[in-house]
Amino acid sequence: MLATTAITPQTFELAEQLGVCLQQKQQTVCTAESCTGGGIGYAITEVAGSSAWFNGGIITYTNALKQKLLSVDGKVLNEQGAVSKACVEQMARGALVACNADWGIAVSGVAGPGGGTADKPVGLVWMAIANSEKCHAWSDNLKGDRREIRLQTLNAVLKKFINIIELQ
Repeated sequence: MLATTAITPQTFELAEQLGVCLQQKQQTVCTAESCTGGGIGYAITEVAGSSAWFNGGIITYTNALKQKLLSVDGKVLNEQGAVSKACVEQMARGALVACNADWGIAVSGVAGPGGGTADKPVGLVWMAIANSEKCHAWSDNLKGDRREIRLQTLNAVLKKFINIIELQ
């Protein structure tokens, strides 16, 4: 059965709130997405007028594209893997450069239903939010099916970003 790509009302409200915060600060954001496959960018662009604060996004599902488009170090991918703090930090910073934005959001995880390991189970998602000065990175162990894990990732990263930018 084909899952819908529609975002939830909660996700749309978070994207709207993020847009208000960024417009008040006259700043822009971009995304570097793996396990969400462009879902964050989709949620953001559902908001009318988001072109004023969203520069774009890069979907890098493979390690080769993470290296080529976002300058993720091959050593990081080989030693720590794509689902790691170091990887999402480099993805977020690489997106800043590639998309010429004030902020970069990056996510990489195991959405399932397969692909999990003992060290990196299904539901493990690493997220990062970076600007030119610092990078906030964290992980979460999310529960549910593939669609639920991806939607939870969208909500988690948007909520965290709103908190970060409001404190700026």
